Amino acid sequence: MGSPWRIPHSAIPDGGLRVSGAAGPPLRRVLALGPLIGIAYFTVSGGAYGIEDLVPSVGPGMGLLLLLAVPLVWSLPIALVAAELATAMPEEGGYYVWVRRTLGEFWGFQEGWWNLLTSFADSAIYPVLFVGYLQTFVPGMAPPVRFLIAAALIWLVAGLNMAGIRPVGVSAMILAVVVQVPVVALVAAGFGGATRPPWQPFLPPGGEAVATLGVGISVLLWNYSGWDNTSTFAGEVADPGRAYPLALMGTLPLVVVGYVLPLGAALAAGVEPGAWKTGGFPAIGAAVGGPWLGYALALGGMGSMAGLFSALLLSYSRLPFVLAQDGYLPAALARLHPLRGTPCAAIAASAAACTALAPLPFKQLVVLDVLLYCLALGLQCAALVRRRLAAAPAGAFRIPGGPSGVALAVACPMATALAAMGAAGAPALAWGAVAALTGPLAYGMMKKFRARAVVVPG
Repeated sequence: MGSPWRIPHSAIPDGGLRVSGAAGPPLRRVLALGPLIGIAYFTVSGGAYGIEDLVPSVGPGMGLLLLLAVPLVWSLPIALVAAELATAMPEEGGYYVWVRRTLGEFWGFQEGWWNLLTSFADSAIYPVLFVGYLQTFVPGMAPPVRFLIAAALIWLVAGLNMAGIRPVGVSAMILAVVVQVPVVALVAAGFGGATRPPWQPFLPPGGEAVATLGVGISVLLWNYSGWDNTSTFAGEVADPGRAYPLALMGTLPLVVVGYVLPLGAALAAGVEPGAWKTGGFPAIGAAVGGPWLGYALALGGMGSMAGLFSALLLSYSRLPFVLAQDGYLPAALARLHPLRGTPCAAIAASAAACTALAPLPFKQLVVLDVLLYCLALGLQCAALVRRRLAAAPAGAFRIPGGPSGVALAVACPMATALAAMGAAGAPALAWGAVAALTGPLAYGMMKKFRARAVVVPG
């Protein structure tokens, strides 16, 4: 029997392998700016849903302050880095290609591997939250039933992704508008019935914010991360040099406003900090505007989680696809559908991994996700600095301000990442270190498998 790593290939500039015999047509640049904005919105945010745990972790006032400050030192710099690198190397695989081309094969693999692990932890969160919002209508569901519903959502969304990138983009545009309707109603009702300043009290009751600071920062960074995720399907974006800067910079203010206003409105209406918990917006809405608003926010939450999962499955499924193209994973994952041109096997593999992780607790997934993402982000920033020092050819967009602008764009998120790691606590850091060390081990194993494979020139 032939090796699953048996790969017809052709040379590429960075010395890797590219599958030339994969079934189906080549990837096509069909995604326009509007759908890209919709996908970008969902790869980062999808609305205020998921921010609930921030309030009990750091307090109302601190939560609002961080929601306004973190985009300046985290989201904006990452979006700028992603925009420059995506326009310079607008290829399928995104950040994996950036790091591989700039820092070499080993670090490129670590970038791909760490993001692959992050993708499993991240994507598994949203079907679980979808079921949490569904329980507003069907309370008391047994754990096996919740898991089956989450699994059904995973595979329905996988089917949409297999249908093509344009259906995913169009559905993201529609959902981005629909999920905001109940949020706008919450903002109007909350500020209309305001009883106190939303920033009081500044810290959680008892002032014990230090004990829960790690979780709070992880939740915050998780809600503001994902700016680079749209890069993994850059080979399918029309006019990427124009589309990426417009999509990323245009999405940032939408995300910030979408977090700050609902949280501030609910706090101003007198919703106690203790009511804030994972999936808590339906109960918060009912307290502010009555049962109808609670049900509307539950529907909005379900739509938001479905949109988030769909956009992230699109992004993350391209990682096993390009890793298989380079010979690190079985070649079957690099095959394209003969009619739709989508990497169906890679999508199915990603969906299967999400299904397996769906039963894990929300907070554990978030902390692990953020720790691994911080490591991968460090390699992206290093790739940007290396390209600038080497005077590599520029794309259609460059971070303004010359060397000082690049230094700020790199230093701010890296300092934030170090603070997040320091606040995560020893147990979380230990698990993160174990997960990160699987990268070098996997690299050695994949190199052995690839060396044993019979490679047929394409």
